[in-house]
Amino acid sequence: MSSAVSAPRVLLVPPDTRPPTLDLPAALGRMTGAEVRCPPAEALPHFFTPGDPAALRAWLLAEAGEADALVVCLETLCLGGMIPARRVGDPLDAALGRLATLRELRRLAPHLRIYAFGVVVRVAHDNDPHEEKPYYGEWGRELRAYSTAADRHARHGGGEAEVEAARAALPPGVLSDWLGTRERSHALHLAALDLLAAGEIEHLCLTLDDTSEYGLAALDRRRLELRADDLGVWNRFDTYPGADEVPCALLTRALRWGLPPARAWVRYSGVGGPGAGLIYEDRPAGELVLAHLRAAGCVPADSPAEAEFILAVNTPGVRQAHRQPDLATVDTPHRSLPAFVDAVGRDLAAGRSVSLADLAYPNGAEQRLWKLLQCLPLAELAGFSAWNTAGNSLGSAVAFGALASLVRDRAAQQEALLARMVDDVLYQALTRAEVRGALGDPSPFDLGEDRARAEALLRRLITPRTQALWAQHFAGRGLNLTLGEAHLAWPRLFTGVFPLRVEPA
Repeated sequence: MSSAVSAPRVLLVPPDTRPPTLDLPAALGRMTGAEVRCPPAEALPHFFTPGDPAALRAWLLAEAGEADALVVCLETLCLGGMIPARRVGDPLDAALGRLATLRELRRLAPHLRIYAFGVVVRVAHDNDPHEEKPYYGEWGRELRAYSTAADRHARHGGGEAEVEAARAALPPGVLSDWLGTRERSHALHLAALDLLAAGEIEHLCLTLDDTSEYGLAALDRRRLELRADDLGVWNRFDTYPGADEVPCALLTRALRWGLPPARAWVRYSGVGGPGAGLIYEDRPAGELVLAHLRAAGCVPADSPAEAEFILAVNTPGVRQAHRQPDLATVDTPHRSLPAFVDAVGRDLAAGRSVSLADLAYPNGAEQRLWKLLQCLPLAELAGFSAWNTAGNSLGSAVAFGALASLVRDRAAQQEALLARMVDDVLYQALTRAEVRGALGDPSPFDLGEDRARAEALLRRLITPRTQALWAQHFAGRGLNLTLGEAHLAWPRLFTGVFPLRVEPA
């Protein structure tokens, strides 16, 4: 693996072009000295506009011969992107034909290691008419009710009346179309499992986006697990709650190929942390941590001394909540944030690599924890993540930690670390709500004519905050910061783009 160790080249086909799904894995690769190559923009999706599978195939065939590994989103390869896969009407035969590109690549470049992932079609928690088919804006609540009733019936029996009532509440065409989209996705994932069993794929993750304890996504997961049982592929297969962070997990596998598994000591903010409940996942925090460690090729350590990195996990006291502060389920006596921060400080002082995953609230860092962290040398963290779902945060933090020992470009590592703090803390936990309030609480799905005003407010607020964060924690280390113009990834406040560059002084 001499060439792969010295300067691996990894091809990345992301689920979309948002910074956490495209820029973050590329940055993680760059800090290790790897070259992460991405397809041209016209081949990739933008919001709900599909990418170009034909252009993507051509790019892959042209690049495969000089690459060591490929990290590929099946939905982008076969259906134009993770969000378009929930909306487009492409037939299954077309999707399977595009999937055959992976077999073609293996024939063209037998040395290429292919790490693939797909996302089980979610049952969205809100009535988003843009990330789902347009009818979801009107019928989302009823589709969720059917999803829950159908899975309860499949799992426990009984409940036929609830299933029929939920079915009757929906237009037959809407339910049929929605279920058909799910079945096409499931058939695609079964075909990917066959490629895994045939040795065409090195490792496969089929994850669950915005899932819950009951629902059709959980039912689909169990069906995939049964097929994995039949094929005997569990040593190279993972299925668990996650989505946007999976490129980071599989990139970690690609870059650590040939190395022993990275050992992680998990440090929780409370003794009951492993049992904490999560909003967008179907399992408690401890089980989610184990799943994300495995997906990235890591294993739990028996002690901090033998660990390659410390995974510091801030869990809610009892269960996640949406609004801060939440004194009923998050900020409770079931954890001690001061003691947690003290422990992280001791780890840093001992020279350990520490990557911090903040899971207390979805969609942004916990403000109280961030205040307590200010006493620590935050630039010395190996990683930090607090964005979107608990799975998104965990997968990113695990990747930071597992790649810490491979870092060759300190400026690139600081850039990736700062970028997460700017997005997850300064924007998601602080600035986004202020912009929303200034705009009079606009639609979460489409800003329309308010986009330009939103971006102007965003820049005015977040630029000095970014400069202050740099000055307090990163300046004076022989590096310079250059800021680009902050803007929104899509015409909604959910995802910001914060261009920044950190270079040697």
